[in-house]
This record gives sequence, structure tokens and C-alpha cells, in this order.
Amino acid sequence: MTALVTGGSSGMGLEFARQLAGRGYDLILVSNREVELKAAAASLRDAFPIHVTTRFQDLAQAKAADLLFQWCTEEQGILPDVVVNDAGMFFFKEMEVEDLDRVEAMIDLHVVTVTRICLLFGCAMKERGSGYLLNVSSMAARLPVPGITIYSATKAYLRSFGRSFSYEMRPYGVTVTTVCPAAIATPLYRLSEKWMKLGIRTGIIKTPRWLVSRALRALFRGRRIISPSLMNVWLPALIALLPGPLVAYLWKKWK
Repeated sequence: MTALVTGGSSGMGLEFARQLAGRGYDLILVSNREVELKAAAASLRDAFPIHVTTRFQDLAQAKAADLLFQWCTEEQGILPDVVVNDAGMFFFKEMEVEDLDRVEAMIDLHVVTVTRICLLFGCAMKERGSGYLLNVSSMAARLPVPGITIYSATKAYLRSFGRSFSYEMRPYGVTVTTVCPAAIATPLYRLSEKWMKLGIRTGIIKTPRWLVSRALRALFRGRRIISPSLMNVWLPALIALLPGPLVAYLWKKWK
């Protein structure tokens, strides 16, 4: 059994790799951070009796998914049993012209590459008659608020795409699960150590271990969408109740 994890060098991606290794899966880790990728692979080999293969690649580039699929299936001769699309990026600010390159990279990484990975690997799994695809969306998919304009839009796409795609693939033995985490303690959001620890102690921020265990359980049980944490219940509902003028006022004061 083999699992491919994008963004597997740190954060939730590395935790997905650890827990899949604990289930006996050999790993293919993909990341654009070469030093961290090598360190992650070494730590996993030391901790588990599994085979770890690495792929240093920027998945925000054009046709990145196609290159990854070709490398896996043709060069490595592997069609993974599990594919976890965890690679992501984040920034919080008002959109300006100088942000266009980052905006395009986020759309490519979250939308284009994930869609192509799901189609390429998913259709190969469909022919085989089995497989698991896990896409990491976010609670932000339900929070169209200023500051995370592109991030929330791309995560909303993932949530919608994953749910629909799961119905298409299920008859062929392929499970598609989308996880929508609330706040998770990873380097993605660049919080200070002080605020990160406070968030974890108060339960507002969950650990990657907590989230990943629930995501994998949902995947192997065939769930289509999972939105763990009570914050997924109350925060989107609270934001939805805020009048538009109040949102605009708060953003003006915040930025």
C-alpha cells in the first residue's frame, strides 16, 4: 500500500504522512521545500518500517499535476492507493495589483493542481476499481470575508468540487473526502508561539494530530465532507449574521 501526500514536509501534511505510515503505508512525499522534505523523509524512515520516496516540486506551476502523475506512474511505476492533497498557501491582506502573482499561484495550487491531480489519479484509480482521494479545504470555504478573499474562494471551490466528484467516483470504488478544518496549529498562518500556545490551551486552535486522525477516519469510512471542531458550527453562522456595513467598518478599522 502506498500513500502520496502533497505538502508532506511540514504541518498537517507531515502529520498525514506519520499517521498513514502508522497504518502501514509506504509514502510518497511532495513538497517545494527541499531541506524540510529530506528531513521529514529521514524522520519517517527512522520511526516506521516503511519505504519513503520524495518528490521536490512546486505544485503551483503549470501542469504540475501532470508532471507528478507521469513521474509516479511511469518513472516510479506506482499508482498510490491514497492521495492526500494538502499543499497550500495563505496570506492575509487587502488585494492590490502587486498581489496578482501570489493570487495566481494560490489559484493554481488550490484549484487547478488539485483538480488535475484528482482527475488524473482518480481516473486511474477508477480503472483499477479502488482508491482514496482526500482534499484539504477549510472552514474559510464558508467565510467570504475581507483579508482572505482568494483563500476562502479557492477553499469554497475545493469543498464544492470534492462533494460533487465524490458522487461521480463512488460507483467505481473510489472514495473522495473533503476535510474543512477550523484553526489548526501549523506554520501556515504564521502566528507567534505565544498566541499559538494560547489558542491550543483554550481549544480554539486544534493540533494537526487531532485533525488528521479525524480526517483519515472519515476517509476510510467513506465520508464525503467532514468539518470537525465546534468552531465550524458557530463561527460561520456568527459571521453570516453580521450586517454588510458592519463587516466593512470592522475591516476598515482592522487593516
